[in-house]
Amino acid sequence: MTEYLNVDWLWTVFWSIVPISELRGGIPFALSNGLNPIIVYVVCVISNVLAFPIVYIFLDNIHPLLEKWNWYKKIFDKFVIRTRKKVEKQVDKYGFWGLMIFVMIPLPVTGAYTGSLAAWLFNIKKKKGFLAVLLGVMISGIIVTIVFLSGAKFFDFLMKKI
Repeated sequence: MTEYLNVDWLWTVFWSIVPISELRGGIPFALSNGLNPIIVYVVCVISNVLAFPIVYIFLDNIHPLLEKWNWYKKIFDKFVIRTRKKVEKQVDKYGFWGLMIFVMIPLPVTGAYTGSLAAWLFNIKKKKGFLAVLLGVMISGIIVTIVFLSGAKFFDFLMKKI
């Protein structure tokens, strides 16, 4: 029982929920500290997918307030509205799958926060956007876990056995 009350779990949740690392930081941190890979995966996915409601709550409440300022509205209209028009056909065609693939690629600037922002900016329905982000995070979590675990085993030959 005390294994689950370990401070490493708090750090795992922290690294999985912050935008700078997301689960690409949480999973390696937890696994390198000897935590159970299956539980690590579940905790990191749940923590990381919380980005979706965080982004939506923030943008749904802050964006209308900011739109009252002309400078913000001009910038938003100039860049976001123009971008929406340019990619409208692609979003209609690949919206769900494109968003899911974007989120699942475990590289910098991809992930739950950017995917949630994209879903909001391109007016993807919340349920559809959430499902795409959730599936992307789940697949990304599998990729990161497999890469970490296989990488750790792959380099065992470099370690001196005592």
